[in-house]
Amino acid sequence: MSVNSSGSSLHPLIYRCMDSSIAVDLSSIISSIRVMVLLPLCVLVLCLGLQRWRRPSQSRSHGDIFTLHLVYLELIAVVGFFVLLCGLYMAKPRVTEVGVSLTNQIFPAQMSFHFLTCLERYLAVVHPVTYRRMKQSAGVRIRNASVACVWLLCGSWTGISVLLSHTVPVVPLMLLLVLSLVIMSFCSLRVLRVLMRPRPGDVRAANRSKRRTIATVVAILLVQWLWFIALLVTMALDMSGKLGYEGGCVALVCGMGFTMPSSLVLPLLFLHRAGKRLCCVCSDGE
Repeated sequence: MSVNSSGSSLHPLIYRCMDSSIAVDLSSIISSIRVMVLLPLCVLVLCLGLQRWRRPSQSRSHGDIFTLHLVYLELIAVVGFFVLLCGLYMAKPRVTEVGVSLTNQIFPAQMSFHFLTCLERYLAVVHPVTYRRMKQSAGVRIRNASVACVWLLCGSWTGISVLLSHTVPVVPLMLLLVLSLVIMSFCSLRVLRVLMRPRPGDVRAANRSKRRTIATVVAILLVQWLWFIALLVTMALDMSGKLGYEGGCVALVCGMGFTMPSSLVLPLLFLHRAGKRLCCVCSDGE
């Protein structure tokens, strides 16, 4: 199927650029890297989560629960990338469609769980009294309802992509990304403003907790903005037509590759908070 570079951006890259061997090979390489990086990382996070689950006395923050659910969805996406690669190289369009459907749900999942994590940090720092209440049973119910809504959103997103012939709904994606970025930027700036303000009597442990919180909100915000800017730039380059068909496809594939940091940030922060190295999470008991 041949589509010129000024065609609708709603076409998924794998179909939009099927005639570009360079774009297909590059997409395959990026997908393979995602599988090789995310699969062991997700297994390590789940291994540590299982260790914690066996110790009921050990408290689990809302942010840790959000990370674990994101990891579940990332594993589904990893399976989707593997199925997509198999469909490409076996020349099986139906198999490729299944892979695209499985991978599509990761876009709203990343934005939603990043948003919920930033909101949790915002409440913990800016509204600590409300946050302490949220750690009780009512807060747990709200957290569980939020997680259920994210799963429902991901399922609906996949269903919409199937109805649109396995396309990525770019307009809703951009609206959701912009909305989450605006709210997350506001929350993150408020958190940084509060934490950067020196307080009398700060102890070393409190400073360490502050640095951890700052690292969390800054890392999440940076990867989201990186994704947004890369998406805008690559779409603008493709729609301009200046790069031609091959160049536009390569730009789009590279732009979608910038979603990988969004997949990595919460699992890596989870392991960092736990004080674990990637090589020994499953080998040592906490």
